[in-house]
Parts: sequence; structure tokens; C-alpha cells
Amino acid sequence: MSYVEVSGANVPIRMWTDPASVEDSAMRQLQNTAGLPWIKGLAVMPDVHYGKGATVGSVIAMKDAVCPAAVGVDIGCGMSAVKTSLTANDLPGDLSKMRSRIEQAIPVGAGMHREAVDPARLYGFGDSGFGDLWERFDYVADAVKFRRERAMRQMGTLGAGNHHSEVNIDQEGAVWLTLHSGSRGIGNQLAEYHIGVARGLSHNQGLIDRDLAVFLAETPEMAAYRHDLYWAQEYAKYNRAVMMSLMKEALRKEFRKAKVSFDQEISCHHNYVAEERYDGVDLLVTRKGAIRAGGGEYGIIPGSMATGTYIVKGLGNKAAFNSASHGAGRRMSRAAAKRRFSTRDLEEQTRGVECRKDSGVVDEIPAAYKPIEQVMEQQRDLVEVVAKLRQVVCIKG
Repeated sequence: MSYVEVSGANVPIRMWTDPASVEDSAMRQLQNTAGLPWIKGLAVMPDVHYGKGATVGSVIAMKDAVCPAAVGVDIGCGMSAVKTSLTANDLPGDLSKMRSRIEQAIPVGAGMHREAVDPARLYGFGDSGFGDLWERFDYVADAVKFRRERAMRQMGTLGAGNHHSEVNIDQEGAVWLTLHSGSRGIGNQLAEYHIGVARGLSHNQGLIDRDLAVFLAETPEMAAYRHDLYWAQEYAKYNRAVMMSLMKEALRKEFRKAKVSFDQEISCHHNYVAEERYDGVDLLVTRKGAIRAGGGEYGIIPGSMATGTYIVKGLGNKAAFNSASHGAGRRMSRAAAKRRFSTRDLEEQTRGVECRKDSGVVDEIPAAYKPIEQVMEQQRDLVEVVAKLRQVVCIKG
């Protein structure tokens, strides 16, 4: 579909979904966003839903301003994927051993490595810039510097919620590895700190929704936030790169005789800020629950834990600020999913996938998410599908 335009106070709201299908709370957030004095454009992806601070599935373009809540508290969250030389015929009937090997290699939830991962010891890891990342940590907000050791030990860890690592098979039978994670505890701490700073600034006191407080260009608060923001985005990128190296090594150990090789990795943020130029104007584009989908750029759009993942190429749709959805998007809250579904429902909906099927992940049940096929249909003018993957192993925190 092409977009539907809804009137907003300062800019129209371009929606790649039926506005009537969007819950009232999310529409109120979008209308408040469209009324910000600094906004230059607002695009809404088909996986849109209400989010803490700002709407998930929103792409916000501003001039000389940025809203930290519109990035979210998991700065730099995103996905990575890589195609392997293995095929479905190489996989054993029982995938529990492979799942255990990956779980042993990559801590999940609030877990961390006993010692910080040494990138020099990782399979196929390019450590260019990795040391510089920690040198730049010395200049982040004082409020989080005491977390340095924890941040170093959480590098290469998965997190919880909808974060996951998976073994997949594409339609040609090739095996892929995918993972979804972000900047872990350190990114959350930086985000919460700067959101608090923004809420206290005088120019934000008259906003309808103080969660949409912004930093303005040429101010020390904006400079401090952008430094920490970009640092956390880099941390998230390296976190996924480290995990992917650990997954690759786990696969190589599991299939020693096959001498597994890997194609070039695909990686994309979906909670971040980028400096981009549209119609001759330099803008700060915030994507919360959206990926960049510039012409020919690869992206990853997952469904739920048993409904598949799409590898895509962007079509460069400027009306959407070169963006696309970051996944299927929730259609009910975690609390609602836990009330409605049981572990038996989870077992049924994840049949054929080696994964957790206990009460701790019922909130991630596929039925709690929008149908990924519907989401993909609604953004045919944003991306083209390169490959569709189906999960055979899914690991969640």
C-alpha cells in the first residue's frame, strides 16, 4: 500500500497502515508528536503501536532538535543476520544440543560474561574501532561511569523481552543465523539520564506531552546527548558483532566436519538517530522501531518467535524518510498476553521450533504480535523481499 495521510498540527502524519487499526493511545502520541514546534515530518510504519515516551514504529524528522524518548531506552537496538554454507540437510533432527551450545556461548536476560570478551579471540571479528569505543567511554555522562565494568562484561550478551538469537532456514534451504539486541544496561542508563535532563529544560515546559521533551542545537545539553547517543549506538553495533562471532564459533564447533563458512553480515539499527538530508535540508531523523531502507540497502524485519524473518532491500521511499518497519509489532501488551495465553498455547504456536516453551516467555507468544505477512504487504513500496527465513531454533532471555 501507499501511505494514508492524517492531519497533524504542524505536519501531516503519513501512515503505512489503516489509521483505524491504531490504538487510541498510539494515535494520541502521534498527534502530540506532529504538533512539536521543531518537527519537519512524521512517517508511521505498519508495525506501529503505543510505546513508552514515544510511539513504536515512528520516524520523526526534526530540524536542529532531537527527542531522546523518541529513540527509546534501548539505544541502538537492532538486528544482525548472516547466511551460512550449511543447508537444512546438514541439520540433525534434534536441535536441542545446538540450542544449548549457543545458550552457553551467549548470556541472556540480565546475565553477563564472567570476564569481558577479548575481541582478538573471536572468530572472524574485525576489532577496528573497538578499543576506541572504550576510550570514548571516559567522556560519557558521569552518572553512568560507575557501570563501566558491567558494560564491558555485558558486551556480547542478548538481553530479555523480544531480544533473541535464532537459527533459520531460507526458502532455498540455506541456514542463516540472526540475532536481535541493543545497548544493554548501559544504553538504558544513558537514555534515562538524558530523558530526565530534557524534561527539565525550560523550552519543554509548555509541551502537551513532556515525554516528548527535546534537546536543541547549539546547546551543551544537545552536545552531551549526541555524544552519549552515538557512543551507545556504537556499543549496540559491537554487541551484535561480538554475539554473531560467538554464534558462528558455536556453529563451527557443532559442525566441525562441514567447515562452515559465512557470507557478509547484514546489520541494522532500529532505535536510533541519523543525520540525513531531504529536499536540501539537514535533518535529525529518529527511528524508533523502524529501520533505514534507502535504495538497495539491506535490512532485517523479523516476525515473532515462530513466524519467520524477512531479509529485505530498501526502495528508497523519501515520503517515509527511507524507512521501513522493524518487525511485526505487538498487538497486545505483555500483561494482556500473559492473561490470555497459556504455556499450552505457546507450545502449539511454536510447534517445530526448538525454543523455550515455559511461562517465562508466554508474553512473546506469536499471537501477541501482528501477522508479519500483513505488515510486509503494507510496505511493498518501502522494501523488496530478498529472502524469507523460518526459525528452527529460537533463544530468548
